[in-house]
Amino acid sequence: MHIRKAVEKDYKRVNELLIQVNQLHHEGRKDLFKAGGKKYSDDDFKKLVHDENRPIFVAVNENDEVLGYAFCIFRQFINHPIMTDIKTLFIDDLCVDETYRGQHIGTNLYHYVVDFAKKNGCYNLTLNVWCLNENAMKFYESLGLQPQKIGMETLLK
Repeated sequence: MHIRKAVEKDYKRVNELLIQVNQLHHEGRKDLFKAGGKKYSDDDFKKLVHDENRPIFVAVNENDEVLGYAFCIFRQFINHPIMTDIKTLFIDDLCVDETYRGQHIGTNLYHYVVDFAKKNGCYNLTLNVWCLNENAMKFYESLGLQPQKIGMETLLK
């Protein structure tokens, strides 16, 4: 397995993984996630692979087949009235193909992103995880991540 920056030709496989992630979320919260959807369109992906502020990394096998991805976003508040000027790398989405899970691909992707963030002067690395995705929560906790903030809701049916 090798990790590299994503390129346009990766989209077909990334697209399949985006659909897997959405399906997992849809099954957990049909009230929030539409069936058959995906987070990024073809055009979005083509733009994002060239955006230095939104790096995308892919884990590939020896045949250059995408096994997993990490969509990231640099964030920084400059001269904000209450937030410090720290630079953050936010993992917007991380997924490993369900058929390849348990082979440390996600762990390797995560550590690659951590190293990338350090090399780019980031103070921290953050992400969001849906409470419905207990496996993802356990995975991130096993890597040493801790809650930074918690989103809460009440349904008003």
